[in-house]
Amino acid sequence: MREFQPDYTNMVKAARNIEVKRFPLYEHKVDPKVMEEITGVSFAELYNGDDRDLDEFFRNYCGFYRDMGYDTVSFEELIGPAMPGSGALGEHVKGVIQTREDFERYPWDGICDTYFQMYHRSFEALRRNMPEGMKAIGGVGYGIFECVQDLVGYEDLCYMRVDDEELYHDMFFKIGESNLKIWKRFLREYGDIYCVCRFGDDLGFKSTTLLPPDEIRELVIPQYKPIIQAVHDAGKPFLLHSCGCIFDVMEDIIAAGIDAKHSNEDQIAPFTYWVEQYGDRIGNFGGIDTDAVCRLDPDAMFDYIQEVVSKSVGHGGFAFGSGNSIPDYVPAEGYRSMNQSIRKIRGDFDA
Repeated sequence: MREFQPDYTNMVKAARNIEVKRFPLYEHKVDPKVMEEITGVSFAELYNGDDRDLDEFFRNYCGFYRDMGYDTVSFEELIGPAMPGSGALGEHVKGVIQTREDFERYPWDGICDTYFQMYHRSFEALRRNMPEGMKAIGGVGYGIFECVQDLVGYEDLCYMRVDDEELYHDMFFKIGESNLKIWKRFLREYGDIYCVCRFGDDLGFKSTTLLPPDEIRELVIPQYKPIIQAVHDAGKPFLLHSCGCIFDVMEDIIAAGIDAKHSNEDQIAPFTYWVEQYGDRIGNFGGIDTDAVCRLDPDAMFDYIQEVVSKSVGHGGFAFGSGNSIPDYVPAEGYRSMNQSIRKIRGDFDA
């Protein structure tokens, strides 16, 4: 095996839709429990400790990405927990905002300060423990639609759409205003750690978008634009992670200024479709369906990846990994098999 030297500029080029010889590996996230199983080192719980524990956490966390052949460290901190009463999206509790009165008394002005009070220690520790040649990819987790859902709930949001259209619209505008404030401060204080910025905003499911396409165009994408512009003003490309069948709004999303897109599921469209449709305009990140990472044996995994990579070459910048992420239920050996297959194909190992 050749000695691996990380170079975050490979990821920047891929995000800017420039095909590079050693295409980068990318994961939206790898659960620390999977990292622990692969490395044999227990460190996940250190995230909740003091500064010394946090440094040890990030030494292991960042070191994992380096040792597995990544040029960047994927890391974000979520807006959701900084929003009082949130949890309707991830924890399935009743949304804290259901009425105009709820909206008017909600402490919008405090969200930004709360976010940085919660997470400044982790961003500082990430900075202290970044390996040579690497930078981070990620930043402020949760997009516009996901934040709205976290405060209202998807089902109740659908009722609100009919029962109080003005409030429905105001939710998106207010979340956009709040998120932009967080992003601008984040870029000032921690932008030096990051080479590519992203947020995740799942706009679809297997067959269509979760909101009517016209409403995504009217309410969601306009809130993306100033955040993307702020990222560009900081000299960085912007990556959107969005799951689901979102082809009805992809042209609008591209027009909003994204540089790259991540997430693919074979039941919706294989990665090769994304690169063929959009590779002339944006970088494409992803590759192998996470379900396949769980199911395929090493030989089948290698053949799957080799075919996808061969069909991606010549279609702009791309970064390869799972089409979604590596949560804790993904078998560590499945992830390792995927990682090793990609690295063999891109030439990390001697023949």
